[in-house]
Amino acid sequence: MAAKKKTGAPAGQETAAAKKIARQKKKKFLVQRGKRKEAVARASLRPGKGVVRFNGLALSAIHSPVERAVLSEPLQLIDASHYDIDVVARGGGRMGQVQAARTAIARALVAAAGDDELKKRLVEYDRSLLVEDFRRVEPKKFKGPGARARFTKSYR
Repeated sequence: MAAKKKTGAPAGQETAAAKKIARQKKKKFLVQRGKRKEAVARASLRPGKGVVRFNGLALSAIHSPVERAVLSEPLQLIDASHYDIDVVARGGGRMGQVQAARTAIARALVAAAGDDELKKRLVEYDRSLLVEDFRRVEPKKFKGPGARARFTKSYR
């Protein structure tokens, strides 16, 4: 049997699907990702007051000055005072996550601006701001303690 479709909602009430579509239209935000070694970062960019968060912490609350400097590098080159940026990083180590977040932030800001001149300027400054580092850790092989090193004989 065929199910009957509802033709409309009662006056003053919206369906759940209509509410979901309305919410999606309100949330105009952009998501970009960055990778470094085993770390993957996802940056969400939405109109706001210039708040930057990394894994739930405000940029000013990050203890390491090196990590703070690496994260704020794309923000110094591009004016991001009218965007709220929320970065979530998973996997890898702390510096790998920070460098992946740096790439994700720069990519999101360039995508929001849509300017080729800005993209060219960032690549001239540091290519790793927009281009991910493709290098990965080489796997360990048999007959050795690591990827390339081999066990030695010392009994002769």
